[in-house]
Amino acid sequence: MIEKRIRRVLDAMTQQGLTQMLVADPGAIYYLTGKHIAPGERMLALYLSAGGSHKLIVNKLFPIEEDLGVDLVFYSDTDEPVKLLAQFIDHNAPMGIDKTWPARFLIPLMELGAGSRFVNSSPILDEIRMIKDAEEIEAMRAASRINDATMGRMQELVKPGMSETEVGDALAKIYLELGANGGYSFDPIVAYGANAADPHHSNAEDAIAKEGDGVIIDMGCIHNSYCSDMTRTLFLGEPTEHQKEIYNIVLGANLAGIAAVKPGVRFCDVDKACRDYITERGYGEQFLHRTGHSIGLECHEAGDVSSINTTVLKPGMIFSIEPGVYLAGDVGVRIEDLVLVTEDGCEVLNHFPKELKFK
Repeated sequence: MIEKRIRRVLDAMTQQGLTQMLVADPGAIYYLTGKHIAPGERMLALYLSAGGSHKLIVNKLFPIEEDLGVDLVFYSDTDEPVKLLAQFIDHNAPMGIDKTWPARFLIPLMELGAGSRFVNSSPILDEIRMIKDAEEIEAMRAASRINDATMGRMQELVKPGMSETEVGDALAKIYLELGANGGYSFDPIVAYGANAADPHHSNAEDAIAKEGDGVIIDMGCIHNSYCSDMTRTLFLGEPTEHQKEIYNIVLGANLAGIAAVKPGVRFCDVDKACRDYITERGYGEQFLHRTGHSIGLECHEAGDVSSINTTVLKPGMIFSIEPGVYLAGDVGVRIEDLVLVTEDGCEVLNHFPKELKFK
């Protein structure tokens, strides 16, 4: 599998006239080697060459015993890793550079003339990673199954008198109990009442749930290196007619977005399906963000569901559909699912109910 992934990258490099590129993002390096390395401030770089002499430049603090399918080049803290890397580069050919590579490494490499010119080659890997293979798809399904089960526990947990922080802190333990083995895919959001009108609210110790509150729970785990992400909104006590109206509008938008997903449509078409549904019901200005984002080894990967992304959907893509309506000082509702583009439509990876829920 790893060999096939590297081959796909090399083929894409050839199509773009590149014979060499550097991959520096740890997630992308894992994708191409199967090895997780968190280098901190130290240089980590995978050099890919059309000639096949691939090198992983890595600090000795990160010992590697297994065969990763590339040559390993170790350096110590007293070495100059950029100069070491420059020895392997064809100085007379263009050099593809990962967008995440820090300037403290890139600028010295440029000063050494290690490449005839330097180009952003990240789109090569971004586009390849957008199409998940069978192994990745099954990993994503498994992560979402755990998220479904965990959401059930979370919704039963939250009660009047509990703080947002208290509910959020319980999540880590529940994930472990249900088998997630990689922690959070992002910091979870628990938002009560008017706090739910802030799409990226930070959990607060002094925010205490009370009867009548709407509650947004936005959460995700990492399982076998792959991420999940899901949002549900419930109400503590029977919701008002106003709350019901907002909830049903957002639910309708979520379902409209899912119905729009199939090969050949564009990300912007999915966004439009959700946005039009909300706009036609008078709340377009209160839908404050894009409809979704691609997801995989990272919670937010290249490929967003927005009005400006004209990329065409292909089987194997996985992304979120998460419309919301946010009324400042009043109420916020968001409903999010992950969808997998199939040959003739899509598969929704989340199965936790979305019907209006109150307790």
